[in-house]
Amino acid sequence: MNAEISVFEVNIRFVGGLLSAYYLSGKEVFRRKAVELGEKLLPAFKTPTGIPWALLNLKSGIGRNWPWASGGSSILAEYGTLHLEFMHLSELSGRPDFAEKVMNIRKVLNRLDKPQGLYPNYLNPNSGQWGQHHVSVGGLGDSFYEYLLKAWLMSDKTDEEGKKLYYDALQAIEKNLIRKSSGGLTYIAEWKGGLLEHKMGHLTCFAGGMIALGADGGPDDKTGHQMELAAEIARTCHESYARTSMKLGPEAFRFDGGVEAIATRQNEKYFILRPEVIETYMYMWRFTHDPKYRQWGWEAVQALEKYCRVEGGYSGVRDVYANTPNHDDVQQSFYLAETLK
Repeated sequence: MNAEISVFEVNIRFVGGLLSAYYLSGKEVFRRKAVELGEKLLPAFKTPTGIPWALLNLKSGIGRNWPWASGGSSILAEYGTLHLEFMHLSELSGRPDFAEKVMNIRKVLNRLDKPQGLYPNYLNPNSGQWGQHHVSVGGLGDSFYEYLLKAWLMSDKTDEEGKKLYYDALQAIEKNLIRKSSGGLTYIAEWKGGLLEHKMGHLTCFAGGMIALGADGGPDDKTGHQMELAAEIARTCHESYARTSMKLGPEAFRFDGGVEAIATRQNEKYFILRPEVIETYMYMWRFTHDPKYRQWGWEAVQALEKYCRVEGGYSGVRDVYANTPNHDDVQQSFYLAETLK
């Protein structure tokens, strides 16, 4: 196919989907197609460092990065979100090269100095050096951290390197990015060249569930502390929903200029059916059985039905603080794949 694809998106949606279909059904066609598609992605790793390109032409095998990414960099959440699927591809195909590609990414990261122990969102695949020192647990960073934890869990807790990378990263995040507002809300800020931006994205709200998932494996008996931290993040994300007219959360919310957990910029007031907040409620319910998480989930379901349901399905809304919805007329694929699941 003479077309350019996102390596990350094809991996998580198509390779991951085919692998799941195979494990659920046992049908050989899904295994074969997953491996075939994985093979098509391998040319993306043909860089001086082995850090893959973001975009790949499947016919020519030529890769490149997003033109907007800092100095031609690859993005942490993209090259860091291949590990689970590629380990399975090696297991199912008998070919070690899939696993080697993603293990090499770890080698490159291990060699690099991390500012304050943090992982910047941008890494140049030619030089092997960080781009701009922007750090986020939300967009551009998020699923890198999730995959470190899940790599350890998926390995039946034998992947000690994945475990150490996850808990070390979480420690750096706690020290440098996690703050508490004057009103008592715990949030995860963004780090830009050593300065904190007191903003938390909807995408970052997945971290409550992630921290809960990893809490019982933490070092130095930190399980209780990490469960408390997960609960505090869940509460903050719930507040971002509760403080809107529609009881649906904005794309990003701030903790500065006298506001807390509220979007102050027009281009951050939209809701596009994202799953992260509901995902955290689900994890917190599973781990604690505190009924408030089911209640919060039900509040979100009711708000989705009231404000997002349209004739042809569900639509995002442009301003969650408005009294009546202005629909964007888009039902994102992750609404079915993640939010409803």
